[in-house]
Amino acid sequence: MSQSAVTQPAYTLAGIQAIILDLDGTLLDTAPDLAAAANAVRADFGLPALSLERVASFVGKGAESLMHRALTDSLEGNVEASRLKEAMVRFEHHYERENGLQAKLYPGVSEGVSLMKARGLRLACVTNKPYQFSIKLLQQKGLLGDMEFVLGGDSVPQRKPDPLPLLVACQRFGLRPDQVLAIGDSVNDALAARRAGVAVFAVPYGYNEGRGVDSLDVDAIVVSLEAAARLLI
Repeated sequence: MSQSAVTQPAYTLAGIQAIILDLDGTLLDTAPDLAAAANAVRADFGLPALSLERVASFVGKGAESLMHRALTDSLEGNVEASRLKEAMVRFEHHYERENGLQAKLYPGVSEGVSLMKARGLRLACVTNKPYQFSIKLLQQKGLLGDMEFVLGGDSVPQRKPDPLPLLVACQRFGLRPDQVLAIGDSVNDALAARRAGVAVFAVPYGYNEGRGVDSLDVDAIVVSLEAAARLLI
């Protein structure tokens, strides 16, 4: 879907009653916090720091994936089980300290959430970030009260791009997948939504493993959550 979809004023998804929102790269720019924690882990292992942009390209598939990638400096990186276990303990320690210190809402998030709520849409956050960190971050940034519920990467047995988190969210809403819209920033969000039978919008400002969103199979690319809310007539 090209970004021309952003300019279509009469775009309609009939019957949408709820919206599933991704967290990292969609609601909040969390890359600085994640980079600080990931580089602290690398320092613990005697490795030099990576750039913010490099760590941001590793974000999207959860904390374990981030550790595999950050410790090997590769999207396809894989570390042995004992090293990963130690890295996860260290990451949780460092990220507990860093979570929320530098993270910021993206432009249009507050406005978009307010518009969605005003139009009677139900909201939930479904993320690959661990639940404990997700709740703390949403609360810090004033978004937790807008969410009917939150599903973290450890809330269900599978993470996005598996469809299970979105299907569980639909069940929690008590709605069919065709009554729900997902909004995210990455291929993980797009694939999970398509596999779950949920409509999906993408924002272009997130991480998506360092790639643009133009090639994603989504129903629209929207410049912000406010723009997304205004498309839902």
